Amino acid sequence: MDKTPFHPFRSPEAKLEYLKAYDHQAEQWPLPSESRIVDTSFGQTFIRVQGPANGAPLVLLPGDTETSLSWLPIIKPLSKGFRTYAIDHIYDNGRSVYSKAMTRPADFVVWLDEVFNALGLERINLVGYSYGGWQTALYALAHPGRVKKLVLLAPSSTVLSPGPIMLARAILYHFLPFRFVARIYFHWYGPDAVKDDQTRSRIDEMVEEDLLARRCFKKRKFVFPTRLSDAEWANLAAPTLFLVGENDKTYSPARTVSRLHQVAPAVVAKVAPNTDHYITLTNPDWVVETMLGFLRGSED
Repeated sequence: MDKTPFHPFRSPEAKLEYLKAYDHQAEQWPLPSESRIVDTSFGQTFIRVQGPANGAPLVLLPGDTETSLSWLPIIKPLSKGFRTYAIDHIYDNGRSVYSKAMTRPADFVVWLDEVFNALGLERINLVGYSYGGWQTALYALAHPGRVKKLVLLAPSSTVLSPGPIMLARAILYHFLPFRFVARIYFHWYGPDAVKDDQTRSRIDEMVEEDLLARRCFKKRKFVFPTRLSDAEWANLAAPTLFLVGENDKTYSPARTVSRLHQVAPAVVAKVAPNTDHYITLTNPDWVVETMLGFLRGSED
């Protein structure tokens, strides 16, 4: 690892610029929380902990380029009955600091297991969004006895690989770090979000946050999400809820649900109406109601 005191940022000035903006957004966090930093073999992981101390643990893993703050739209209702742990990914934006690069899918599983050990969590309700959804699915496969229930919110790949249009647009967005390119991409990816003034404003804020992170952080290798095999889906032991918006651009929601019905009929799969990939932003009430109904159900 680069031993500079500003790692993983490009410079001391970049670190100050990013953390100032990050902490400003964190002022919107709607309830008291405890900040925890735990050590793992991949570095230090930053976690926001809130909710009743005796509540069942509910761990939240964000999507690619996002942080624990991405759970702002739904963290308050989730934390009424659960002890929630919102994580800044070790190898992404936020306050976590990696000391070793992640190069393969298995690295995410090892890292998450070390985080849960450090937090003293045994049986976990695990929620992952987008890229984080893929990672939580990998973890549930590797540690079936530790995951009480699994919630996958529009996970990257996992069920179906992204289509060619999605891949082409993502490549352009990745290699052309300009505001107008990012804005076009985010608006295309969130067609329902941009219909409303408030959520469109949040999408535009996400564009600025993305550009800021690109300026401030050193480049990191991206580990591409994978499509789980039929056998892996059949071996997924934890009761699982799969939620996707009907207008998600990542893959066909209809084909995704159809495959799940074929290879993993025990998975509860639901499609949110008038909802894009930014499912917690465009339809937070539906997501919360559906999640809590599943998590509080009788399955064990």
